Amino acid sequence: MTKAAATAQTQFLTVVSRDEAVARFAAAYPAMPLGTEYVSLDDAFGRVAAAHLRSPSDVPPFDRSVVDGYAVRAGDAAAASEAAPVELALNPEHIHCGHLPRSEVTAASATAIATGGPVPRGADAVVMIEHTTVGSDGTVAIRKPPLPGQGIAFAGSDIAAGETVLRAGTLVDAREIGLLAACGIGEVPVHRRPRIGILSTGDELVVAGSPRPAAGIYDTNAPIVAAAVRENGGEAVRYGVIKDDPDALRTAMRRAHAECDMLILSGGTSKGEGDHTYRLVGDLGAPGLVVHGVALKPGKPLGLAVCDGKPVVLLPGFPTSAMYTFHDIVAPVVRRMAGLPARAETTVAATLPQRVPSDIGRTEYVSVALTEGAEGLVAHPVSKGSGAISSFVQADGFVTVPALADALPEGARAEVRLFGADIRSPDLVIAGSHCTGLDVLVGALAELGFTARVLATGSLGGLQAAQRGECDIAPIHLLHPQKGTYNAPWLGEGQELASGWRRMQGLVHRKGDARFEGRSVEEAVAAANADPSCLMVNRNQGAGTRLIIDKLLKGARPAGYQNQPRSHNAVGAAVAQNRADWGVAIEPVAKLYDLGFVPIGPEHYDFAVVSARKARPAVAAFLELLKDPAVRVAVTALGFEPSEE
Repeated sequence: MTKAAATAQTQFLTVVSRDEAVARFAAAYPAMPLGTEYVSLDDAFGRVAAAHLRSPSDVPPFDRSVVDGYAVRAGDAAAASEAAPVELALNPEHIHCGHLPRSEVTAASATAIATGGPVPRGADAVVMIEHTTVGSDGTVAIRKPPLPGQGIAFAGSDIAAGETVLRAGTLVDAREIGLLAACGIGEVPVHRRPRIGILSTGDELVVAGSPRPAAGIYDTNAPIVAAAVRENGGEAVRYGVIKDDPDALRTAMRRAHAECDMLILSGGTSKGEGDHTYRLVGDLGAPGLVVHGVALKPGKPLGLAVCDGKPVVLLPGFPTSAMYTFHDIVAPVVRRMAGLPARAETTVAATLPQRVPSDIGRTEYVSVALTEGAEGLVAHPVSKGSGAISSFVQADGFVTVPALADALPEGARAEVRLFGADIRSPDLVIAGSHCTGLDVLVGALAELGFTARVLATGSLGGLQAAQRGECDIAPIHLLHPQKGTYNAPWLGEGQELASGWRRMQGLVHRKGDARFEGRSVEEAVAAANADPSCLMVNRNQGAGTRLIIDKLLKGARPAGYQNQPRSHNAVGAAVAQNRADWGVAIEPVAKLYDLGFVPIGPEHYDFAVVSARKARPAVAAFLELLKDPAVRVAVTALGFEPSEE
């Protein structure tokens, strides 16, 4: 054999297609998260949540003012105008942040309050200071009529105690950090970051920053791969540049393989005389190389191996080839090891389902959540107000309203700038009334590999979204006032009902209150109506509970009727904190706040399903989970009674 023949480069053993290479690698190494560890909130940024986290408290924890102004009873200033201000007696108290109110806002009076201050008993609105004038006679003139609830962030209106605020698989960024801090959560369970060993080979390679010999080139692969590893959730461990010496390379490979969860090498993957890497892989353990040569341009010399249960990747030496193959084939494996989802685009076009108003003269960014509609992506505004951090976390991105526009019109196509590259359209969209029992189903779906987007729009809002084709399922609990039955009479064309569970509704009050203790619900409501000092806390229009309340009151409008928060938790908090004396909420809320409970009756929390979408895998999985024994046990543990239908 001639010297030329001895040193000639041999051919690849087998060149396979890209899909075949991916399939072989996955079969040899089914990548999954590597374990859980707990980190402080300060160290949670960039980590992947390994478990669902629920808020231990309401956010905000009490009704608080969102403006500087005056806490009033909205009805007292209903006739106010610039031309004819309404004068109210000014109470001798100024409520500041961190200080509980000392006195009640009585009829025709007002109390000064700072932004963030707790709303005093009796008040159901806060008038901005800009719309008032303080007189020298101890009065304050109201020049603009307030609406009930105006200027108030109700307890639990942002986040309710027991609400899931972080789901397993979520990449924690600044938004999640703020959300967890708002809930008082200081420690986060996260997936352990995979340690990825990075090793470059070649006599010609020089580390950046070192003197370069005449025939040398700077090693660009190791820094690029290290950055890409970190970008995809891994911890990059650099082992430097190893010369083309088999013994030195073998030693370095064994060390990196032993210390890391994955080993990535670049260079030495071809079959030439100086290419040693592929020959040494088998020394690290079985089965060794599963792919050597892929039909890619660039990237043909790629090698994929699994050695003693750990993946080993042999990237081509040329930087462009190395990065094409890393991002296409290796990055998805790293992300699965880190518990991250697949990457997505950073901008998308979507349709706005409703008008998005704005103030002329200011560029406005509106947070939106994306769902699939009948004609493509739909961008739902999800803002709950300037102080609500949860709307920011629930959003996929934002749309921009230009400074010279007063709105983006309904039906407009808008460019959505995504908050992260990992966001993708969910497999299932749920819009309607929220319930903590729903978290059980969404968590079970996640375990099956389905992603779900939950939009708390209220029962009627969910039905409307379903009618427009913007969601798959709408949770509802609506009592028909004429027919006296739940949910079925409210269904629209192309919708059908799936039974969920029963939630006991009742009148909640502080324990020991003689007006309610030991009475029937009818007697309790009558006693409340007979006492002018007895304050109720109502619910918002469109809520299923509001229908129950109005039926109980039979046209009466007791004190506090205009106080209309949007959740059961806000009702419970108002009563527990003595800002109201009674309201209507579900039994688990009464237990959460240690309140007395007068049962009204079980309400039906069911699911309106878009019939045309029942065959979708995620929808079918959701409907099956409603019958799953483990799910039913978990729902029962929350205080609900799964339907037997």
